[in-house]
Amino acid sequence: MTGSSDVVDPGFAGAVLRDLGAGVFTMDTVGVITYVNPWAERLLARSAAGMVGRDAHDLLHRRPDGGPVPREECQMRTPLTGSRDAVEGSEEYFLRGDGTTVPIIWSTTPLMVEGVRGGLVVVFSDFSLHRDADDRAAAHMAALEALTGRLNLLSEVSSVLMSSRDATAAARRLLPLLVPGLGQWGAVDLVDARSGSLERVAVRSPARPRRAKQLVGPLQATATNIRPDVAGEPQPLLVKAADVLDDHAPFAATHRSLFERLGGRSATVIPIRSSRENYGMLTVAGAEGSGTPAEAEVRLLADIGRRLALVLDNIRLYDEQRNVAATMQRQLLAPLPQVDHLRMAARYLPAESAMEIGGDWYDAFLLADGVMALVIGDVVGHDLQAAAHMAEVRNMLRALAWTHGEPPSMIMRRLDEAVTHTSDAPMATLIFARVEGPEGGPWRLHWVNAGHPPPLLITRDGDTRFLTGGHGPLIGMSATLHLGLSWPDAHEDLPANATLVFYTDGLVESRERPIDAGMAKLRHHASVLARRLPAESVDVFCDQLLQRLSPRGDDTALLALRLPAAGAGAPDDHGPPPPPQTPHSPAAPNRAAPGSFEERAPVHDPTQAAREAMRPYNRPDA
Repeated sequence: MTGSSDVVDPGFAGAVLRDLGAGVFTMDTVGVITYVNPWAERLLARSAAGMVGRDAHDLLHRRPDGGPVPREECQMRTPLTGSRDAVEGSEEYFLRGDGTTVPIIWSTTPLMVEGVRGGLVVVFSDFSLHRDADDRAAAHMAALEALTGRLNLLSEVSSVLMSSRDATAAARRLLPLLVPGLGQWGAVDLVDARSGSLERVAVRSPARPRRAKQLVGPLQATATNIRPDVAGEPQPLLVKAADVLDDHAPFAATHRSLFERLGGRSATVIPIRSSRENYGMLTVAGAEGSGTPAEAEVRLLADIGRRLALVLDNIRLYDEQRNVAATMQRQLLAPLPQVDHLRMAARYLPAESAMEIGGDWYDAFLLADGVMALVIGDVVGHDLQAAAHMAEVRNMLRALAWTHGEPPSMIMRRLDEAVTHTSDAPMATLIFARVEGPEGGPWRLHWVNAGHPPPLLITRDGDTRFLTGGHGPLIGMSATLHLGLSWPDAHEDLPANATLVFYTDGLVESRERPIDAGMAKLRHHASVLARRLPAESVDVFCDQLLQRLSPRGDDTALLALRLPAAGAGAPDDHGPPPPPQTPHSPAAPNRAAPGSFEERAPVHDPTQAAREAMRPYNRPDA
């Protein structure tokens, strides 16, 4: 392999190839280097003298790790075998003079001298610059894809969390977005608002779903005795399975069972904490065999923890508002008196709104002359202001009815004038009625109606009719507009064992149903219940009626009066007294909050216990 007869003319090569901008060397027909240009010398860190006369494959061609390449696998030598086609590639390496390898992009073509094959020309360039650019572009694209994935995950998390109005539901809907994408299992532990103890509300493990379900429930730990830095600092922590083997170790009470039942070597614990409260912690275990989670993954989980805390803040505030509103509404609805053998029941259903409070009310009270008064009313509006106006109108009516022993029509006229001249309450509809009669009956209803849906009278046999008499204008309209309108008095004898139902329009009217259809439905179901439940209490009657009508949207008030049998309660009546009303009835003795299942309904803050539990770690010197 001397090849001395095939040496390329140096003058010709220097003129054509010196400034080509790429490395060039030529080989004779057996692969021995015959010429090397200056660019090749620089790229390979070798002199031309050190390369000319050497076998090109043995001297230069290497694998990426510097190992030799079998001659039969060398693609650059293909033209030497007789092919006239050029060959090119970019997956080869040359060995430099300093012992390092350089990736090259290359092409070869047969060398023809005066029409005779004289060897091979190899043109090559350093491909590391191009490869670095490709690697940077690939890394940039991978980073963009990872960022897009995180943003999409955060968008899904936000969508799921913001649509939840219950803390447990939010936690259960969150975990499927995180597991198995970010770990092999996950758990959410929340602080109970009243007791301050931790409860595991959600666990997810695709590999062990049955075990995960068994781990849900109260924990024998509080938010403060796990580890102070979790309660005080909203920073993620890495918990290893080996760290919780000791009973006294931090997180042993909460996380040992998770590792024992679900596996895993470590987990990231994210405190769920806002500026207002510590709500608990989110735990995501690393994938099986994985090491310490990446910083980007931890930051992502921390961001999700903050979003969950914000949602829990909103849920907690909503619950506080709802509790205050419901308590206020219950306290505005007075207890029902018990008169002789008459039995009453009342129900109030709030509107489907955040504050759950409105202008509907019922009332029943004894007048100075011993007669029982019944009221059902509705002030225009469905908010806190409507409830305040309702209280004004209710109190005015009570005072006027007690002070003036006059027919209902006169009481209504005085109320209209009082509301117009002493209050900013808007218009209201209501029925004011007196239930008159001696002990043991017979009973008579004396009433007026200020633009309100008429009461429904149901006999024991199921006959029904609306009492449409006594109609007059709405309260706040006649005196305001100086119309001089009045309210005619109406009277109706009440049969023994009959039921009289007063209600607001929320019971019979909705967006899907006009009021006429709703009143027909009320009449039908009241008749059916009177026949089917003759021996049941008026409380059962009201509950069944509401269940059948299922009012939606608007707030609804319902007041029902059940008449006793003829002569029941008279001085000469020696029959057994009727059974007492259920303790949950608004008409039961010592009731403080009608419509509630609590004997007393004080306004309470459901977050107070959690704040008290966290107080030692919230002090600057703690």
